[in-house]
Amino acid sequence: MLYELLLADLAAELPSAVRLQSLVRMVREHFGCGAVCLLRLQDGVLSPVAVEGLVREALGRRFVVAQHPRLAAILASRSTVAFAPDSPLSDPYDGLLEHHVGEALPVHDCMGISLYVNGELWGAMTLDALTAGTFDQDARDQLQRLALTVSAAVRMTRLERDIRALRLARQDSPVPLGDRQEGEILGQSTGLKRLLHELDVVADSDLPVLLTGETGVGKDLFARRLHQRSPRQERPLVQVNCAALPETLAESELFGHVKGAFSGAGNARPGRFEAADGGTLFLDEVGELPLGIQAKLLRALQNGEIQRLGEDAPRKVNVRVIAATNRQLHDSVRDGHFRADLYHRLSVYPVPIPPLREREGDVLVLAGHFLELNRGRLGLRSLRLSPAAERALCAYAWPGNVRELEHVISRAAIKALSRGADRADIISLEPELLDLAGDTVLPEPARAVNMPEITPPQPLASLQQVTNQAQQQAIEQALAATEHNWAAAARLLEVDPSNLHKLAKRLGMK
Repeated sequence: MLYELLLADLAAELPSAVRLQSLVRMVREHFGCGAVCLLRLQDGVLSPVAVEGLVREALGRRFVVAQHPRLAAILASRSTVAFAPDSPLSDPYDGLLEHHVGEALPVHDCMGISLYVNGELWGAMTLDALTAGTFDQDARDQLQRLALTVSAAVRMTRLERDIRALRLARQDSPVPLGDRQEGEILGQSTGLKRLLHELDVVADSDLPVLLTGETGVGKDLFARRLHQRSPRQERPLVQVNCAALPETLAESELFGHVKGAFSGAGNARPGRFEAADGGTLFLDEVGELPLGIQAKLLRALQNGEIQRLGEDAPRKVNVRVIAATNRQLHDSVRDGHFRADLYHRLSVYPVPIPPLREREGDVLVLAGHFLELNRGRLGLRSLRLSPAAERALCAYAWPGNVRELEHVISRAAIKALSRGADRADIISLEPELLDLAGDTVLPEPARAVNMPEITPPQPLASLQQVTNQAQQQAIEQALAATEHNWAAAARLLEVDPSNLHKLAKRLGMK
């Protein structure tokens, strides 16, 4: 019966994530176990792809195989590997079972199987049960046979991903990178998935992109993803922290200098633009650039030319620029601190990165990632959050975003050890260790007695007016992103070109 259900899922047109999640759920129900986890192997690290029966934070865990002997044993064998209840090898899921949060699992069954796709080791599937004897010889044999079906499901998701990549890729450009990505962006929220899809589409163009967002949201990771999914992926990605550039050296750092151009310039030196030639230049905190450098940066963007300090002849460079800032650059333009022409050149395609508090549920996934990092660094058996700590994390507003979350988890783990926690035990972090008390929390609905007097709202616009404004804004953004190419804008908006022209005429845009 299980095989029939799995084959039915393979034949159905399902999103990859849904298919794999359905697979682990059916496996758990069939074997009657506590938890099932499907893990992908990359560079010696196993990452959960789909889980059933584990806490949400498990999705953010990254298990270094060398630190987990059970996982290493499973990967080393082509057959089902089972562990006796009294096995001395630590279990990577201790304390992570959904309905047994924080509990050690000294007596339970565990088995797993390595998975191969096209003859190459892809990852593994693990099963855990609280009752000793759940996985008898028959269960182990069944898992052995099931491995082929699981590998087929994984192979299908890979094919679907490659087909999507080919559709996005230009005919004259390499196919975007597959699973292997440096600087992984973790999260399951709808907003994040929508943003990543948008980035994958714009990555294939050479449009300048302006990443905006609060401090700590990880703008550098999104810039790296844009480069990795672009036709320039084989060329350099050069990052410049504009806030750290001294004004006296900023020009030399960006554009280079010749020998003797200034005191201390003993040798000629290329700048960051030349280093990024053919690739991508990431200007982080671009709002901090001095006005004098902004004019020369504008020339480089407009003409593809740079001029080394002290040199008369310009040099041609082929660079895609991605900029990032936590400032409101339009305010800086208004105040005279940032050139309007440079702002418009950099923000051809603006991409706002959402703060952590707006990424529903992602805080626990990210917390799981940082928990596993600290578990490995500190040599702990298991490190997890108590239910109360999970609630505290979800209620906090995270003004420092992902960076602050990382520091909170690291600090709490060290505090737990300093207060006598045993490295050989399951360490559960409580709210007091997180040190969030008295800090910013998400606002609660205001009570009537505290409601200030407010001006009555203005009459609402009609639904048709709001719809027309939203459609016009979307078309304008798509046209700006495609250099006013109507056919490309229609593809970006996923509408028929003729319908787009008709809509634009109705809105008075043509």
